[in-house]
Amino acid sequence: MEIRDLTTDDLDAVLDNRKRAFGPISAADAETWRKMIVPVLTEGRYLGVFDGTRLIATARINQYTQWWHGRPMSMGGVASVTVAPEERGRGVGRALMAGVIDRSAELGHVVSALYPATTPLYRSMGWEHGGAQLKAVLPTEALRTLGARDSAAAAVKLRRMGPDDAPEVMALLERVYASTRASGPLCWDERTWRLWLEDEDDFCYLADDGYVIYRWSGGDIEVDNLVAGSEATARALWSLVGTASSIAKSVKACVEPHDPVLWLLRERSSDEVKQVRWMFRLIDLPSAIQQRGFPIGVSLDTVVEVDDPQRPANSGTWRLQVALGSCTASAAGSAAELPPGQGAPSRFTIGALSALFAGVPAATLRRSGRLTGGSAETDDALDAAFNSAAYMIDHF
Repeated sequence: MEIRDLTTDDLDAVLDNRKRAFGPISAADAETWRKMIVPVLTEGRYLGVFDGTRLIATARINQYTQWWHGRPMSMGGVASVTVAPEERGRGVGRALMAGVIDRSAELGHVVSALYPATTPLYRSMGWEHGGAQLKAVLPTEALRTLGARDSAAAAVKLRRMGPDDAPEVMALLERVYASTRASGPLCWDERTWRLWLEDEDDFCYLADDGYVIYRWSGGDIEVDNLVAGSEATARALWSLVGTASSIAKSVKACVEPHDPVLWLLRERSSDEVKQVRWMFRLIDLPSAIQQRGFPIGVSLDTVVEVDDPQRPANSGTWRLQVALGSCTASAAGSAAELPPGQGAPSRFTIGALSALFAGVPAATLRRSGRLTGGSAETDDALDAAFNSAAYMIDHF
């Protein structure tokens, strides 16, 4: 069994494995898939497992920027993980994901995320459930009226956008996610943005501090992305979507956990929201923690022990010090380096620390057996530092 980079000569076999893993794909979608895949083949982002000359498994590592408490870092989004049906249950998936972890580090990604088709394999390799893509069902007519009689919303200038607007959208996301101290959302690279903005079935509109991408889905509307940095822009974009209310009765939209639209709606007695869970992993522990943002008023000085069999450089004893919105993670090799009064360190698997990083409470990790040692006081301090409601509005 050999793991190597895929080439254009392998694409027919890759597509065959993809169909066997995820079902049939239309000719148009296959063509779009090839346009997206070919450029990444020379970047070392598509791995294949071979038994002789036969391709038996694949995984792709997408290049993303991901924000954590408003600060960006390089994230490797793992996608298109396939194992040929006749090869499943033989350890091929574990070998492949070990290769993905190593390659993600080589590519400079400090964290990784994926949408799992199954949890056990990924959990055993260090990924843990950390956040969700939330899909809400909203009444179209209620959205239509959000901009009515609102002078600020009426003053927001919207224009159609296309592939050449990709750089502006990327800059906009950076501004909005930084100002809202968002945790979890991502941004595609410019090449992929241009590809998405070419889709003639999507309706794309841009404002100075927001944008929307939506489409018809059956007789209703599906909002793929809607990001707004102000109330006026949120009202303008949502009411634009709502102009379809004479035909579409409901809108399915990807939203934030505390999306402003849920507070803008005049009537809200219950929410219809579906969660699609994603899993998260630290690839370079000290770099990820040092690049993450933290609440400006929180301070922390504690030592934790981490076990990461796949990435030994992450294993060991780490001193975490949070102050003024930033954190340092330094190796703590002796008792002299422990903070005053520090007792037994909190002990994490790499999956548990990844989940804490994504805002999963220490009490949840402790009661599920993923966190031991430490104290209740340390748990509270860790929760205050890493608190977040992690989300994505994109699926990959």
